[in-house]
Amino acid sequence: MRRQRQVRGDSTVSKTVVHVLRHGEVHNPDGILYGRLPGFRLSELGVQMAKAAAQGLADREVVHVVASPLERAQQTAEPIAAQFGLPVGVDERLIESANWFEGKRVSPGDGSFRDPRNWWVLRDPVTPSWGEAYRAIAERMFAALHAARVAAEGREAVLVSHQLPIWTLRRYVERKRLWHDPRRRQCGLASLTTFHFDGAKVVGIGYSEPAAHLVAMSPTARTAKGA
Repeated sequence: MRRQRQVRGDSTVSKTVVHVLRHGEVHNPDGILYGRLPGFRLSELGVQMAKAAAQGLADREVVHVVASPLERAQQTAEPIAAQFGLPVGVDERLIESANWFEGKRVSPGDGSFRDPRNWWVLRDPVTPSWGEAYRAIAERMFAALHAARVAAEGREAVLVSHQLPIWTLRRYVERKRLWHDPRRRQCGLASLTTFHFDGAKVVGIGYSEPAAHLVAMSPTARTAKGA
């Protein structure tokens, strides 16, 4: 059923919802930080996570589906788009953040961050110095969020992106500092960060994990790189 617009005085206000979905688990047997590298697709379990996310949205009024151009995001969007008879759009603003460590094996505890050869790259955790500036990520994601709001006005949209861009967007909308501890991100595999709009204003943010039962089966869920 189509959502109704509410009239306040002389203005008409529409209620719109934009779900920002993180892609599912990626096949990454070498354990590298894959970032924007091509060729990294969903694992078999990741495909099931994408389907679970679609099922979690089955009773919603989704009229617009857009994803990052990277394969794993496009794959995650496919079952949602098919469920609603929609095409999958592409928005470059939803892409993973650029990272100096892309293509390298980097994880907490492996010594990479204690290696003197990497210290210059790690000199500034606030901007950060090793990748795309948090402010730049926030602004492009915020623009993509509002483009989706306009496209789905009065109904619902789904954007498929990546962990750091989604978490940065959320902190930006919540007016929190953008630099943060990556271990504290609330943005699991195939999770939904949902923005509720009243007109052009965000009036609420929700979070859900429709694929939590599958994520619990993933040996890489806690250490997924370049997600």
